[in-house]
Amino acid sequence: MSDLREPIKIAAADLIRVVHGVRAGHLAEPTPCESYDVRGLCNHLLYWGPALHAAARKSEVPPRAAAEESADLVTGDWAARLVRQTEDLACALADPDAWQGGTTMGGGDLPASMVGEMVLCEFVLHGWDLARATGQQLVSTDETGEAAEMVMLGMAEQGRRLQVFGEAVPVADSASAFERALGLSGRSPDWSR
Repeated sequence: MSDLREPIKIAAADLIRVVHGVRAGHLAEPTPCESYDVRGLCNHLLYWGPALHAAARKSEVPPRAAAEESADLVTGDWAARLVRQTEDLACALADPDAWQGGTTMGGGDLPASMVGEMVLCEFVLHGWDLARATGQQLVSTDETGEAAEMVMLGMAEQGRRLQVFGEAVPVADSASAFERALGLSGRSPDWSR
């Protein structure tokens, strides 16, 4: 596996820029991630961020008061919390030790590198989901596309079995690496609201 630290840093900055562009009027809009509207997707990122951060730091995963479906984290200054959480997670994964050995997200053990791969996909795919749903564009697709495609090639089938990703969407022969990553995740690069 190539070094994903720089693509994660770039994808985090892009996600943060998109989060700054999310307005209250966007929260009920649908997203390309069919399970979520904008509010639900932001709630998803806020919900899983602390567990991913703990796994990257190889520390104890903080307890959760509720399941994701009943958690309501998009309250108060949620955008500032999501920005800070994204920065902290990218910072944790900038440490080479975060990628070595094993870790946990509160369940069984998993390779530490898998956490970094999951974070890259969270930042890239959900960053695109939020951008599309709110009329924005990602800036860094060229820089992160190849890394996201490489990760998706390795995890897409398992993700489908776990119902994390939808069925692969065919893309054009001329599709970019980023568009191929979207297709592998079950997203149509042509999605619009």
